[in-house]
Amino acid sequence: MRALLCEHHGPAEALVIRDIPEPQPGPGEIVIAVKAAALNFFDTLIIENRYQTKPALPFSPSAECAGTVAAIGEGVAGWQIGERVAAWLGYGAAREKVVVAAQAAVKIPDALDDAQAAGLFVTYGTAMHGLIQRASLKSGETLAILGAAGGAGLAAVEIGALLGARVIACASSADKLALAREHGAQDEIDYSTQDIRAGLRRLTEGRGVDVLYDTVGGDLAEPAVRSMAWEGRYLVVGFAGGSIPKIPLNLLLLKGCDLRGVFWGDFVKREPAAQRRNMERLLGWAAGGLIRAHVHAQIPLERWIEAYSLIGDRKAKGKVVLTL
Repeated sequence: MRALLCEHHGPAEALVIRDIPEPQPGPGEIVIAVKAAALNFFDTLIIENRYQTKPALPFSPSAECAGTVAAIGEGVAGWQIGERVAAWLGYGAAREKVVVAAQAAVKIPDALDDAQAAGLFVTYGTAMHGLIQRASLKSGETLAILGAAGGAGLAAVEIGALLGARVIACASSADKLALAREHGAQDEIDYSTQDIRAGLRRLTEGRGVDVLYDTVGGDLAEPAVRSMAWEGRYLVVGFAGGSIPKIPLNLLLLKGCDLRGVFWGDFVKREPAAQRRNMERLLGWAAGGLIRAHVHAQIPLERWIEAYSLIGDRKAKGKVVLTL
């Protein structure tokens, strides 16, 4: 079978497609014939050994996939060959077949296509965990999202709106902000032309933001922290801006606010029951059309460099999915 492999650390151009043996399921496992493997920003980091997860070489990128059940291991109940299935692996999904624990897989509703289902785990799963478990976002609160048009940002826009928040989209261009509005944002700030602190102050009439969902980091982080409301919750989600900010801790004292990390990958391992509840709720929302699970591009596996460029150049509006 074919697999996209990282054989040595480096840029996407260094990845290769190889033929490797087909996997066999062990006890409690299933094999998925992959139809769609979604990419995320951290996929640009993991192949360069710049991410906290450091797989042994060689490995396949892509943390999430969708397809059909191709084989069933001993002791597995509730699955049939040919059923549509989606799963989160952490890495390793960019290949024609993968093995996953049966309890980690979820069934795909008929109303969802493979690309949408594959892209729900990381971005929407992170947004669910961040806004519900970490921020305890309440209806009527103000939610600002940095990087609101990327896959992670759009997921937070949609879920925040569904939870009843007033959503302020913050992004770097007018077309990205227009996309965020289509997904439920009510206000916007173009931080390529506007001062983000002044914009958030104006939109909240000086009160500040209750919850801030930061997928960007970099130079935007400190002015965003300065824009928090009393007892606000600042969610540290990622660093698409390229640098990890250093926040003066006196700001937390003066604002009476919290910085809260959102590490969805560890949440999955530590609280699997809560994660499954989140995913079942998400799949129901997606099947009912309450969230759009926007896919920016579906690109054949052989054109992986193009897919990586969309993410690395911050041109993706929603998910980028490799198809097999």
